[in-house]
Amino acid sequence: MTESSNLQQTPLHSLSCKSKAKFTDFAGWEMALQYSGLKKEHQAVRESVGMFDISHMGKFSLSGKNLRSNLNYLVPSDLTTLEKGKAQYTVLLNHKGGIIDDIIFYYQGKNEDNIESGTLIVNASTTAKDWAWLKQNLQNHDVELKDNSQELALIALQGKQALEYLNPFVKEDLSNLPSFGHLTTDIDEEKVFIARTGYTGEDGFEIMTPPSVAQKLWQHFVNNNVTPCGLGCRDTLRLEASMGLYGQDMNEEITPLEAGLGWVVNFNHDFIGKEILVTQKQEKVRKRLVAMEMEGKYIARHDYPILVDNQIIGKITSGTLSPTLNKAIALGYVPYNYSKIGQKLMVEIREKLYPAVIVKKPFYKRDK
Repeated sequence: MTESSNLQQTPLHSLSCKSKAKFTDFAGWEMALQYSGLKKEHQAVRESVGMFDISHMGKFSLSGKNLRSNLNYLVPSDLTTLEKGKAQYTVLLNHKGGIIDDIIFYYQGKNEDNIESGTLIVNASTTAKDWAWLKQNLQNHDVELKDNSQELALIALQGKQALEYLNPFVKEDLSNLPSFGHLTTDIDEEKVFIARTGYTGEDGFEIMTPPSVAQKLWQHFVNNNVTPCGLGCRDTLRLEASMGLYGQDMNEEITPLEAGLGWVVNFNHDFIGKEILVTQKQEKVRKRLVAMEMEGKYIARHDYPILVDNQIIGKITSGTLSPTLNKAIALGYVPYNYSKIGQKLMVEIREKLYPAVIVKKPFYKRDK
């Protein structure tokens, strides 16, 4: 148990205690690191179903007459083409083209007065920073912002059986909800937001509800053999799927083109930091985030040096032993000239060098 006196607790904290969670301090929150064990939790998500308390994440609602076009200037993706009920993974950029945060914007359409609305889910560690940035850049554009981070709970139900566990609670047929689709429905006469998104590489849903509903859902799932999962296996799952973690694999000094997120960049509209990204596209980025497999079982951890010909050329940003592949895998930045698939590298682990090779992302891809 961590010293929890100054840490925030989610509305599901007491239920995690009942499930004998081991806790850790994560971005000022007392979060479950693991329950039954990392491997078991990881395997549950890959093979059947697992659930995560992600109530610590930032949850903003936005509304305004030109919401999408106003928000569009802050991200490199073109949100103006987003249809009601669809979501876009993207990044908030600073004036240098660096990543303030990676986010998901859920567009909820227009009302009869032509007011657009949407939901923004942001990282726990950057919630205050993101809120300040959005206020600073949107308040003069008739965009109304509301921070629901403390009022709402968020559960991620992930794995191939997620659909059959969640569907009985709602009147809609969730099998018709596409990936990155979302809807608002009712559970226990309370409004509930359900999105087919996640951070595990599996099919699944993220469910944003008032705390009372979240607590009932969590307890029901526990009673019906859904495995509670902690931050430990969330990290191994997202790494197998080559999904970056903000603060490790990307930050304000790194652009989306360097972070392997070129697919979120649409150059056909104006956005903050665009000229930097245009230059990078024309001249090629200096460094790139690559996926690596170690040749043995030695694990390359965050900040370990990457070498070629005994020269340090970069650093590991994330690394683990993949429970699914039973291989040591890692992400890290190397100069563009060393970023091709098949490039052999060395990683320094406790003053010894171990071989690695750059491989195609992602390490793991589910069968659709």
